[in-house]
Amino acid sequence: MGNKCPEYIENLSDYLDGGIDPELCAEIEAHLGECNNCRIMVDTLRQTVTLCREGKPEALPPSLEKKLTGLLRERWRQKFGK
Repeated sequence: MGNKCPEYIENLSDYLDGGIDPELCAEIEAHLGECNNCRIMVDTLRQTVTLCREGKPEALPPSLEKKLTGLLRERWRQKFGK
């Protein structure tokens, strides 16, 4: 990671939302052209945002759903005693 990476990472959400100063936006875009780690992070974050916005439910395999449901019920009982 470069010395400016942490600064750019702090601004990624605003960058992706288009809510940052145009000068900083240009800096980030130039940095993304040079820094593979930050480019991967931005690409991953963009994909995550896209998947969340689409809101398509994904079915879990039955065995995983059963295990997860059991764990959630147990945690609920531990926390709330029901």
